Amino acid sequence: MQNDNTSSNMGLEDETIIENKELTIWEALTPVLLLMCMLAYNIFLADGEALGEYSNQFILLIGAGIAAIVGFFNKVKIQAMAKEVWENLQSVFVPIMILFLVGALAGTWLISGVIPAMVYYGLQVLSPAIFLPASVIICAIISIATGSSWTTAATVGIALIGIGSALGIPTGMIAGAAISGAYFGDKMSPLSDTTNLAPAMAGTDLFTHIRYMAFTTVPTVIITLIAFTIMSMTINTTGTADLSSLLQSIESTFTITPFLFIVPLVVIILILLKTKPLIALGVGVLLAAVFAFIFQPNILDTLAESKIRATINAIFTDTQIVTDNSKLNDLFAAGGMKGMIWTILLICCAMFFGGVMDAIGALARITKVLLSFATTIFGLFASTVISCLGLNTIASDQYLAIVIPGKMFKKAYQDKGLAPENLSRTLEDSGTVTSVLIPWNTCGAYQSSVLGVSVADYFVYAIFNWLSPFMTLFFAAINLKIRTLKTK
Repeated sequence: MQNDNTSSNMGLEDETIIENKELTIWEALTPVLLLMCMLAYNIFLADGEALGEYSNQFILLIGAGIAAIVGFFNKVKIQAMAKEVWENLQSVFVPIMILFLVGALAGTWLISGVIPAMVYYGLQVLSPAIFLPASVIICAIISIATGSSWTTAATVGIALIGIGSALGIPTGMIAGAAISGAYFGDKMSPLSDTTNLAPAMAGTDLFTHIRYMAFTTVPTVIITLIAFTIMSMTINTTGTADLSSLLQSIESTFTITPFLFIVPLVVIILILLKTKPLIALGVGVLLAAVFAFIFQPNILDTLAESKIRATINAIFTDTQIVTDNSKLNDLFAAGGMKGMIWTILLICCAMFFGGVMDAIGALARITKVLLSFATTIFGLFASTVISCLGLNTIASDQYLAIVIPGKMFKKAYQDKGLAPENLSRTLEDSGTVTSVLIPWNTCGAYQSSVLGVSVADYFVYAIFNWLSPFMTLFFAAINLKIRTLKTK
């Protein structure tokens, strides 16, 4: 099963890391520093609209242009840059198609009553007192089974956002809990492609990697669960008092029946059977459309002049179902495929920037400088972590954040007498899970768009994700579970 950005990673193990000996570290860092300054200004001082609605996209293209100028001065041909950009864009073709299908899924699951049914029954089972830790556990189980945090977000994550919002829990907290659980499961699942890619890069086997990764991952998720349990006990919610009115509003608007759960169940079964994500999600869209005709004909009649038109609109454009409760009106809205355009453009522009940076040799140059500081064992781990975090930010792709440091640091770990699972674990602890914390990274853009919560809102609450690199550094600092080649 493919993982977070659900693109194929076939051939990544053999990818050539482009080096440019004429490029200085300051030249390599110039596009990065300028990009960070422009993004910081846009996000913190211009409310994200310095250049209009698509400011971040334009800024990434400007960053790519600056990197190209640096490349020209260092004898990098435009054809080489274009080739890397094109390869980057090809790598996100499948994720883009999945994003479109997720938009269609949200629309059809709304008009068919699937999402309202999840909210209706979830409100009766998940109380505010256990909601956040329960969300972590539920998403972890689904993600281990599917090997995909993206699939978990597109199914269970959407439902949890709806249920938690109705209970009055801040959406940032809900998204953080769901993402924490999803990435724990993704990391520990043998079906996940990043979990297979990391040991391939480091030179160890899959199950050694998973067992060794548990030493840092299990304590991190336990701390995450404790934190969300404390939050659940202290949070002020308004949902309990309004529960009966919410349930009544849902019942009066939709036909609610357990049969509606056939739709998500079929999608999950297809994923467990290793069906391609495009097919699984496509079936989910079509099946939900059929269920809309069967169970929600009145809803379709109120949305457009014909039921077919209402269904097509739900797939492609905005849909809003009005109830007698304002909380539900905000919840029962979907943007269809149209709602994914902003995210898709962001991903494409990020691929432009990452492709040019790779082509001019900047990514390899920055990683090499970090490697030069790795004079101690802790320094080696710290350099790996910083490299993964930096590449998630610069290249906007978690696969490159695993592949490039994996290739560059492999020999250094061997020279220090460290077993390869040390490297594979560090790649996952700092590369896989932090990708969702970068707004323009493919993972951050996806999760933010699907869950309808900005990265800024869920960042602090994605405890498992930002705590993981600190945990791996803590283990390195106290020399705990750092396996050597001699004792392997």
